[in-house]
Amino acid sequence: MSTEKEVNPAEVEQEEHDTNYQPPPQKTIEEIMAADAEDESLRKYKEALLGEAQAEKIIFDDSDPRKVIVKKLALVAADRDPMELDLTGDLTKLKKNVFVIKEGIQYKIRIDFVVQREIVHGLKYVQKTYRMGVPVDKMVQMVGSYPPKKEIQSYTTPFEEAPSGMMARGTYSVTSLFTDDDKNEHLKWDWSFEIKKDWQ
Repeated sequence: MSTEKEVNPAEVEQEEHDTNYQPPPQKTIEEIMAADAEDESLRKYKEALLGEAQAEKIIFDDSDPRKVIVKKLALVAADRDPMELDLTGDLTKLKKNVFVIKEGIQYKIRIDFVVQREIVHGLKYVQKTYRMGVPVDKMVQMVGSYPPKKEIQSYTTPFEEAPSGMMARGTYSVTSLFTDDDKNEHLKWDWSFEIKKDWQ
């Protein structure tokens, strides 16, 4: 979340619509298992990867048609309890719950999510940070491909360093997006944090 460099909005749009990358075609679990069935080592690998999903349709929430259900965002810093945002309720209220971050600390962001029904390819976490409406930082993390599971799965970003110094202190707004190779928008939400000299 370094605020030293400003982000050109045109570059951001270009990155998100890069036409050089072609995602692999979507395949159902049945199609994946049927392919290369004669290759014993590949078959065992796919069985290990897919787990229960090869034998039954994994559905975490029957009332939710989505393949990816994003449950929670947590900001994790050393020697402190994680600060968490519940992403299952009214997303419009999230901006009112402002995280306070001590300047200069190292922190990670953890996303808790559920994959159901089918494999999801090329999950990606995109985070854009603004100050007074001006883009100041962008983070794009490749999360990976995930099979459906009955348990909540998690992805944690590498360490980031909070900006420091008097000029860096203040309130920032963030737009987060959980997407994939096919540009499916699994969840998009806005939240805020404030950089302070100390935690209080």
